[in-house]
Amino acid sequence: MKLALYLPNFRDKVTIKELEDLTALAEDLDFDSVWALDRLVVPEASDRGELQYPFGMMTEFPTGMPVIARGEWFQGMTLIPWLAAKTQKVRIGMSIIDTSYRAPAILAAELATQDHLSNGRLNVGVGAGWMPEEFAAASVPQLFPRRHAHVRETIEIMQGIWTNELFEYHGEFADFEPSGFGHKPIQKPHPPIYFSGLKDPKRSARRIAKYGLSGWIGIQDTPEEIVRWRTEIERELGEMGRSLPDDFDMCSMIWFVITEDDADQTPAGKASNLLVGSARQIEDILKRYADAGLTMPLLWPPFRDVPTAKTLDDMKRLTEEIMPKVNSV
Repeated sequence: MKLALYLPNFRDKVTIKELEDLTALAEDLDFDSVWALDRLVVPEASDRGELQYPFGMMTEFPTGMPVIARGEWFQGMTLIPWLAAKTQKVRIGMSIIDTSYRAPAILAAELATQDHLSNGRLNVGVGAGWMPEEFAAASVPQLFPRRHAHVRETIEIMQGIWTNELFEYHGEFADFEPSGFGHKPIQKPHPPIYFSGLKDPKRSARRIAKYGLSGWIGIQDTPEEIVRWRTEIERELGEMGRSLPDDFDMCSMIWFVITEDDADQTPAGKASNLLVGSARQIEDILKRYADAGLTMPLLWPPFRDVPTAKTLDDMKRLTEEIMPKVNSV
């Protein structure tokens, strides 16, 4: 099992120094990757619990964000070149890029440049988004009903631009004649693409199977949910006469805190304490995740009440004390 860090750039009052310390330690501890979060806005209506949908459209959460509208946090996309400059070996990525907020061809060209800045260490996570208020702030409210189709076209355009000297596309959201877009990515045929799907396993499986994607990313998934998603992906691939590659990444963004005493891990859907608990509890569930086929948890420091110094200590304990026991099974 590989480890990844989900940077808390979407946290009130977070500092660049905190993000730098967390990233440096992840690299020192040989984490596989460091990921930033893509969040454009926090609507003021969120502070009153009046968003149209709960976080991620997950019914276990309220219709308000965990960060206030006047909070001070950092844009994830801007951090990617900075992460490339600050690191030497850890992979970097965004989990996930809401494709509707960016023109697909421009996104593809910028990501190719980022792959060069990182010397071929870029991961690309894409998804549809879930917040109509954010689509409005990005000046694309009309795309919300068609956001899943926009993801499909974006993947096609990225792969086309990355693998052809000239590329043209004529679709619903992009329509351009043969054009060149500069440097191709260092990674061949292109950077690995991860798809994030939270509601529909079959749709995610179709995307992964059709476009040969490298991984899937969920949020707060139990071992049982990992089995369900993996089964759907394998079934869809089987219908296409293909099998799941050995290096396919099954990932989930999961809140992570090591507590001194056992934590209440009573099932509460997406709000469950999955990787919040004592060292013994975390070891036990990581073993269950490994059996279920989770290849890389994205360790997600909570939005509040856990100082960065605590997360740094927990990362060390995880790699030095817990993971050797998990990996020895």
